[in-house]
Amino acid sequence: MRLDTASHTSGSKPMKGFRLTWMLLAIGMLASIAHAQSAPQRTFIRINQLGYLPSAPKIAVACSLDSVSIKSFSVQDLSGRTVLGPRAAKSSGPFGPCGSTHRLDFSALRRSGRYQIVAGGAVSPPVRIAANVYAGAADTLLYYMRQQRSGFNPIVKDSVHKRDGIIVDHPTRTGQFVSVSGGWADASDYLQYVTTSANATFVMLMAYRDNPRAFADKFAANGLPGSNGVADILDEARHGLDWLLRMYPGGEDMFNQLGDDRDHSFWDLPWTDSSDYGWGRGKERPVYPCTGKPQGLIKAKNRSTGYASTAGKYTAAFALGASVFGKRDPAFAEKLRQRARAAYRLGRLHEGACQTAPGRSPYFYEEDDWRDDMELGAASLVDATGELRFLGDALVYAR
Repeated sequence: MRLDTASHTSGSKPMKGFRLTWMLLAIGMLASIAHAQSAPQRTFIRINQLGYLPSAPKIAVACSLDSVSIKSFSVQDLSGRTVLGPRAAKSSGPFGPCGSTHRLDFSALRRSGRYQIVAGGAVSPPVRIAANVYAGAADTLLYYMRQQRSGFNPIVKDSVHKRDGIIVDHPTRTGQFVSVSGGWADASDYLQYVTTSANATFVMLMAYRDNPRAFADKFAANGLPGSNGVADILDEARHGLDWLLRMYPGGEDMFNQLGDDRDHSFWDLPWTDSSDYGWGRGKERPVYPCTGKPQGLIKAKNRSTGYASTAGKYTAAFALGASVFGKRDPAFAEKLRQRARAAYRLGRLHEGACQTAPGRSPYFYEEDDWRDDMELGAASLVDATGELRFLGDALVYAR
């Protein structure tokens, strides 16, 4: 088509050609814009979604699904004004689904506010820089722990799994009832393990010991809203300690697990749990002791060789609990200290790993090492008792 602008007479053929040409150009431009808008995004900027402290390092990562090179990036305020950059983007190779990644260091930006990072045609979610970006973050994790409580559950405001449990796989006590209701369900089902619960308890106690001011007091000991003069993380840790004390009442019998994968036969709510372990639906659940031998009542068996991995975890949780609660509740702390010594003695007598017990399915927590648990237990006893002989033990296990 010829673009002829020589004549501007209304209705003339050249004018019609001029209009048609520009109409086609406009259609082409709109089509290009529509294609660009509909094209799937291929680069994504990952940020710390909580935010960044003003004086702390600040790194974002541009993840591109294709192998591309991003030379630079900039930071804008939410009105689109550039406040930093362009700065060099550092290529850091492929990672997972990302054909290429680039590290975007904007540590030089220290002014509090909300920003966006622009790189490789992508725009990040809003980035927050402030001195209080982590305020309350640690306490948020406790909502999950309270949700997972067995015994009294503050989410449903009722007690669940009140009939736990009946001892199994024990040379002399199989079939006996032992009161072990409490603790937390594991991994969003209803099984309960010392392997995970003692570790969770220790980590909560350690977090409070090292950062006591990071935690608030907005919930009571039973997990319901209301201040009780105790940091919420200590309330939750004590819920764990109380269950561990029931699972290891002292002496020679040390229990390791409550329930098994027969629980997975039903999709149900905690307060109407339909699991049936042979004593009726919703009734008692099996309590597995440490035996030092492979365990599994139905098809599969684990590869347990001793008590020490479980005993070391008990020791560490009890000993650290004794240190943390020493001034707050001396009687409770002394009970924990004595139980830590007893658990440690069993670990020394029965070296080896105590794995969780499978039921119908062949899977279990395949923990093979035990020296790291005894090392942590011994090191924790140093603080709980003041006896340096435990430090020597810890160093031997560490080696």
